[in-house]
Amino acid sequence: MTVGLFQDDFYRTRPSRISDRLGQTSKAGRKSSLMLLTLVVVFSLAMGSFLTVLLFRFMEHEETPSALTAVPYTSSSERAVAAVSAVQPTVVSVITMMKENSSIAGVGMGSGVIFRKEGDLALIATNNHVVEAGNSYEIVLSDGERRKAVVVGKDKYTDLAVLSIDASGIKSYAEFGNSDKIKPGETAIAIGNPLGLSFSHTVTAGIISSSLQVIPVYLGKDGNVQWEMEVIQTDAPINQGNSGGALINLDGKVIGINSMKIADAGVEGLGFAIPSNTAVPVLDALARDHKIKRPMMGIHSEDVQAFSSGIEVLKLPKGVDTGVIVTEVGDPAKASGLKTSDVIVKLDNSTVNSTMELRKYLFKNKKIGDELSVTYYRDGDRSTLTLTLGEAE
Repeated sequence: MTVGLFQDDFYRTRPSRISDRLGQTSKAGRKSSLMLLTLVVVFSLAMGSFLTVLLFRFMEHEETPSALTAVPYTSSSERAVAAVSAVQPTVVSVITMMKENSSIAGVGMGSGVIFRKEGDLALIATNNHVVEAGNSYEIVLSDGERRKAVVVGKDKYTDLAVLSIDASGIKSYAEFGNSDKIKPGETAIAIGNPLGLSFSHTVTAGIISSSLQVIPVYLGKDGNVQWEMEVIQTDAPINQGNSGGALINLDGKVIGINSMKIADAGVEGLGFAIPSNTAVPVLDALARDHKIKRPMMGIHSEDVQAFSSGIEVLKLPKGVDTGVIVTEVGDPAKASGLKTSDVIVKLDNSTVNSTMELRKYLFKNKKIGDELSVTYYRDGDRSTLTLTLGEAE
């Protein structure tokens, strides 16, 4: 190392030159030279120590590089395989039969999801439309085993039903996810049995097209909309026989129960599933009470706007062209004073334009035993009465 403030002789290994200089000086000069040499040596040693201390302090305060942790990379396809492997054993085939005497009059096929064990029974979620036309049921498990099933409860408005089978040997139960957190563009995987047992446990994939769609439901044969369902829209192929199967995410959680698709000519990729957050409380209620307990007024009705002619007999004031016509009346409506041909236009403070709106208001805002204010027209006169809601059968 070279320090510019000192003569380079000090750092060379040639003592002869220093000795020569010392020999040529006087005693006083020699004394001065020795003192100077001593000071230089002491100063140099001090500087060396100082630099050494600084070096060690720098080394002590130098940050140690943090260790890098290797994070395993999992592709979306690997996650999909893992998710399907977790849920597929819980997806079953549902065989619906209509037995008359000792013969089978009809057979239908659908799918279901094993979601809970209660005692010696395993509970299966499926669609109401899968089971509603039958009176005898079988389940085909993922390993091909067949078991007798019983309908625990069903509900036409939510299109959900619960079946039960013997739980012996069943080890896998589906886990529901939070459908409120799904977003358009996320991967969606449908598992079910399209077109019957030949294609059992078929897996199709797509994306969440919409986290919420409201679609009309036609429950009767009159062509009138009787209900609306809030559903998840997906382009994952959902075919006949997929109904009641699972719509899952990449975490292997059931986010929907496959229910329907639009199959019109020229339409592709419009499948719908009942959101898990809608399905779970309904399934719980069906398992517990065997039905969904809902309030009722005790009437049958038709919509005013469904008639293009003949409503003159109702004597409605000019401008009143919507409402609900009472076609049959029973208790509690009858006991409160409602009659056939009355036209209901308001419940409490909410305008009612159709039977569907009347039903939605009751189901979403009222409970069995609540009082309900009903505004109606009779022979052209507007009146209001109050009734106490009963329980729907």
